[in-house]
Amino acid sequence: LVGAGGEDALPDVLADQQTTILRLLTERRDDLVQERTRVLNRLHAVLRDLLPGGAPTGLSADKAAALMKGIRPITATDNCRRDIARDLLADLRRLNRQVKNNEAEMREAIAATRTTLTTLPGLGTVLAAKVLGHIRDINRFPTEHHFASYTGSAPLDASSGNNVRHRLNTGGNRALNSVLHTIAVCQIRDGGRGQDYYLRKIAEGKTPSEARRALKRRLSNVVYRIMKRDQRTRLAHAA
Repeated sequence: LVGAGGEDALPDVLADQQTTILRLLTERRDDLVQERTRVLNRLHAVLRDLLPGGAPTGLSADKAAALMKGIRPITATDNCRRDIARDLLADLRRLNRQVKNNEAEMREAIAATRTTLTTLPGLGTVLAAKVLGHIRDINRFPTEHHFASYTGSAPLDASSGNNVRHRLNTGGNRALNSVLHTIAVCQIRDGGRGQDYYLRKIAEGKTPSEARRALKRRLSNVVYRIMKRDQRTRLAHAA
């Protein structure tokens, strides 16, 4: 590696490896979470047929285990249901462990990138991993607008006469758009500068959806600036 591009190339190569790892880990997590949801729904359906009055909502592995302790099957059919429920519970616990281990690997990979993305309120480990995994090299985007277009957070003009409006941009990278949406929802809920900005847009006459899209566009700029700053820091350390 050094012979091909010199010592300065090494940090970029390592950073690229970490972002690729993060992309793989986030895709794996999506698969695990989807499978966990499927198993949980199936377990809920089986317990609904076993328990008088059905199984409660908000089911978890521990809650399901507690419910199953009180099950006393009478018929062969219910015995079969109980056995299936036990298998599903074992699957659910395994998937919970896999998701937990996956997130631990994400934290290690994120730490290796030395990113400061997680300092942004509403942007935790999983979301930061998705951003880094999908963006890889922030230099692909010469400006904040190019970045916003890629994330689908740049609203499209839908003005008519003196009525200035913007509509949802359904293009761009949907995974990154979903990340920005989640950050926006968290900031609107939890207070702080994001909520202040959102409420200011509402006071200006924006609908809640329009105000949320405006916040997403603003957050896109913030994420872009953080990633550019992090890159400059890495280059300074490598010099």
